[in-house]
Amino acid sequence: MREAEEWYDVIRIKDYLYIIRERLDEIDPRYLTKFTNLYLLIGTKKALLIDTGTGLYPLKPKIKELIEEKELIVINTHSHFDHRGGNEEFDEIYIHKSELGDASLIFDISFLKDSPKKRVKLFEQRNFKYQPPHTLHPLKDGDEFDLGDITVKVIHTPGHSVGSISLLTNQKDLFTGDSAHFGAMYLPKKRNFPTLLSSLAKLLDLFQESDDIEIYPSHEDFQVKKILLESLIKGINNIETIWDTKVKDKFLQAWILNDESFTYVI
Repeated sequence: MREAEEWYDVIRIKDYLYIIRERLDEIDPRYLTKFTNLYLLIGTKKALLIDTGTGLYPLKPKIKELIEEKELIVINTHSHFDHRGGNEEFDEIYIHKSELGDASLIFDISFLKDSPKKRVKLFEQRNFKYQPPHTLHPLKDGDEFDLGDITVKVIHTPGHSVGSISLLTNQKDLFTGDSAHFGAMYLPKKRNFPTLLSSLAKLLDLFQESDDIEIYPSHEDFQVKKILLESLIKGINNIETIWDTKVKDKFLQAWILNDESFTYVI
């Protein structure tokens, strides 16, 4: 189907790195997010896919075109619907151990039924439910994957969710999942801000060892610099200064605030 072929925008960023983008706003604009970014690392021995997206259209055929016969490892940065929608296409999925239970269950996505976008009707074929993958493997902080010439290290960065992870390669690529990105940042409740700030500080500390790390978030802009982390930490620390401007979003069941760099969803 032509729509399926055109849905994913595949961009080769480096010899070993592809970004696969889909339009979250074309599924439901109420999430205040335009792009969801999936990443594919291709080493000399194995390949690694970071997140499986919304699952609106089949993803696996696109991946097979790129990796050919290489063994594939698939990791979820966390268990939210726009990061695990294609999980059932793959035999095995890795996810942080604290979200293993959520990822092992059928996921009801009926909250998308009243999206203003007609293409969500494609989810009716699944009765607005995501099936879990065949096999799930737990991840923990410090786990590493060897793709041949590329190694990938797991960094537990809770805050956006309890099991959110980031991934760092020996090629100085940092994949932050939903822990840090420009645009609409989904934050935890205010009492849990210290957890997220600690995770962001952990990521910023990586730049003390190498200032030329490039950041690849799971939404919006990609291949950004440490200014993302610095701006986000500053913005969260200053949230009280704009708290009186908050507006309630009924769909998201959250407060919405804005500064010059971010929309905060709390």
